Amino acid sequence: MNTKKLTTSALMTALATLLMFISKIIPAPWLQGGSVTLASMVPIVFIGILYGTKWGICSSVAFALIQMMFGFYPPPTQSFIYFVLVVLLDYLLAFGVLGLSGMFYSLFGKNKFAIPLSAFTVTSLRYICHILSGLLIWGVYAPEGQGVLIYSLVYNGSYMVPEIIITTIVTTILFRGNILSRSAR
Repeated sequence: MNTKKLTTSALMTALATLLMFISKIIPAPWLQGGSVTLASMVPIVFIGILYGTKWGICSSVAFALIQMMFGFYPPPTQSFIYFVLVVLLDYLLAFGVLGLSGMFYSLFGKNKFAIPLSAFTVTSLRYICHILSGLLIWGVYAPEGQGVLIYSLVYNGSYMVPEIIITTIVTTILFRGNILSRSAR
């Protein structure tokens, strides 16, 4: 059974990476990154819901490391601690929380509402990680006269709100149609 979980997790992580590259609906015109994709987080959310938190986190951290390899934006700071915070908040934690979808699926009662709530919750947690990163590190790019919190909410919301909506809808459709749950059996 672990071989099947490992294989499925690896395939879903690869699919998420492929979707990240080929399906950018809105490319990142922003200097510090971010883009809207066509459901690139769904395969990672799927692993968490299907196989639980352990497999979800392993897959989501692998996805985070792949994200770093192909799109790391150095922070506008000379401090090592801020560099570490960028790695944590913009990559490891931001994508790592997607693996918690299985935990939230269980907490929400494993009913028909648990899937969209889980997808919504983990993608919203990712948004919060990016907001915190904006507050702590990237706020130096805030336009003069604009508060750092507003800048971080708007900048990160410009790509994360559509990502939250897309991920929630696609995950719900695929699970409701039993497409994902059947394919993993």
